[in-house]
Amino acid sequence: MAGGGGPAPQPKQEELQPHPVKDQLPNISYCITSPPPWPEAILLGFQHYLVMLGTTVLIPTYLVPQMGGGNEDKAKVIQTLLFVAGLNTLTQTLFGTRLPAVIGGSYTYVPTTISIVLAARYNDILDPQEKFQRIMRGIQGSLIVASTLQIVIGFSGLWRNVTRFLSPLAAVPLVALAGFGLYELGFPGVAKCVEIGLPQLILVVIFSQYIPHLVRSERHVFDRFAVIFSVVIVWIYAHLLTVGGAYKNRPQITQTSCRTDRAGLIGAAPWIRVPYPFQWGAPTFDAGEAFAMMAASFVALVESTGSFIAVSRYASATPLPPSVLSRGIGWQGVGILFSGIFGTGNGSSVSVENAGLLALTRVGSRRVVQISAGFMIFFSMLGKFGAVFASIPAPIVAALYCLFFAYVGVAGLGFLQFCNLNSFRTKFILGFSFFMGLSIPQYFNEYRVVNGYGPVHTGARWFNDMINVPFSSEAFVAGLLALVLDVSLHSRDSATRRDRGMHWWDRFRSFKTDTRSEEFYSLPFRLNKFFPSV
Repeated sequence: MAGGGGPAPQPKQEELQPHPVKDQLPNISYCITSPPPWPEAILLGFQHYLVMLGTTVLIPTYLVPQMGGGNEDKAKVIQTLLFVAGLNTLTQTLFGTRLPAVIGGSYTYVPTTISIVLAARYNDILDPQEKFQRIMRGIQGSLIVASTLQIVIGFSGLWRNVTRFLSPLAAVPLVALAGFGLYELGFPGVAKCVEIGLPQLILVVIFSQYIPHLVRSERHVFDRFAVIFSVVIVWIYAHLLTVGGAYKNRPQITQTSCRTDRAGLIGAAPWIRVPYPFQWGAPTFDAGEAFAMMAASFVALVESTGSFIAVSRYASATPLPPSVLSRGIGWQGVGILFSGIFGTGNGSSVSVENAGLLALTRVGSRRVVQISAGFMIFFSMLGKFGAVFASIPAPIVAALYCLFFAYVGVAGLGFLQFCNLNSFRTKFILGFSFFMGLSIPQYFNEYRVVNGYGPVHTGARWFNDMINVPFSSEAFVAGLLALVLDVSLHSRDSATRRDRGMHWWDRFRSFKTDTRSEEFYSLPFRLNKFFPSV
C-alpha cells in the first residue's frame, strides 16, 4: 500500500450519529427567565436601545420631509416613535408572548404611508406645516382602523387556529426570509459611505467572533458588548472625518450619509418633551387608505410571526404554543393602535435586528429587553440626549443589520433539524417556497423602481397597495406558500408527519401539554387564572 501506512481506523458508532435535535437552543448564557446581574443587564438593555434606534430614525428621516415637515417635526416624530416603541415593548414582554422581543417601527408600512402622503387631497395645501399635520392625521386614522385587524385576529384565537397547522418545515422559509429577505437594507446601506460602514462591519465581526477566542475570559465582555465597542470606535472615527473636512467638497448625498452633523436632530430636538395622544390633532379617516393599511398590517402580522419564532429560539425557550403566539399578535395590534393614537407615522412589528442581537450576545433575558424599553421611554422625553444617539450615521446601522438579519435568517434554517431532508416532498416545499419567496418580491420591487409604481396599477391607489405590498414581502410570500403546500400535499399519513417534523412540535400545540410553557409564557400577577391559555 502506498505510503506504508495501515488502514484508517474505523470511526466509533457514536461518531457516526447526527447531531441530536434540541427543542431549546443550547449554549445560551441567560435564557428568557434568568436575568444577568443588574450592571450587565443595564448595559445590555442600553445596547438593545442603540440597535433599535436605526429603524426608529431612518423611517421618519425618509417620511417626514415628504410630508412637508422640517427638522423639528422629524425630531418630534422620532421621539414619539421611540416612546411608543418602549410602551409596546413593555406590554408585549408583560402581557403578550412574554418573549424578549422589541416592538418598534416597521418598513412594511412605508409604501402604504407614502401612498397617503401622495394623496390628491393634500396637493392644494401650500403651508408645509399644515400639510404635515393633515397628512399625519390621515396616517393616524388609517393606523387606528388597521389595528383592529391584529387585535381581532389575535385575541379571538383565529391566529391560534391558523398557526396550529404550522410545522417546522413550513416555519423554515417564514423565519429564514424574515431575516434574509431584508438583504437590501444591509450592504447597500453600508456602501452609501463605505469608509464608515465597512470598518463598522469588520469591527463588529472581530469583536464578536475573533477576540473572544484570542482573549479567554469568563465574563464574555467583547462578544457580549461588541455593538457598543464597535459603534463607539467607528462613530468617533466618523466624527474625526467630519470635523477634519473630509466631506467638505463631496456631493450632498455623500455628506448626508457620512457626516455626523447632518441629521439636524440635536439642534431641533427640545430638551424635555413628553409625547401625548393626538398631539397632531384629531385623526381623519379614509376608507380606501384604511383598507390598504390593513393589508400592510396583515403582512406585518405574518412577518412578526416569523420573528417571534426566531426570538423564542434565541431566548432558549420552547416552541411558542399557538395560543401564546395569538395573544402576542393581539397585543401587537394594541401597539399599532398606540401608534395611531400618538401619531408615529408608522405601524409596529417585532424588531428583526433586536432578535439578531439576542443571538450575538447569547442573552435572551426578558428583563434585559424590559430595561431597554425603559431607555426608550426615558430618552424619548429627554430630547437632546436621545438626539445625540439618534445621530449615528446610517451606514453604521446598516453594517449591524448585515449581522443581525443573518442571525434571524439562520434561526429559520435551524428548524431543518426537525425535518427529513431526504424526502422529495420536503425538498420541493423548501426549494419552491424559498425560490418564489425571493423571485416574486424581486419582480414587484424591480417593476416599481423602473416604472415608479407596482405591477398592479389602477386608478385606486389603495387597491394597488393591497396587492403590491403583500407580494413585495419575501417572508410573507415564502411563509404563505410553504404553509399552503405543507398542509395541502398529502400531509395526513404518519410518515409524512415525521418528515414535516410535526411529531417534535406536537407537545407544544397546547399550552398545558408541556410543563415548560408555564415557566416561559404564563402571564404575571396570576392573570392566567382570569385569561387562561389553551
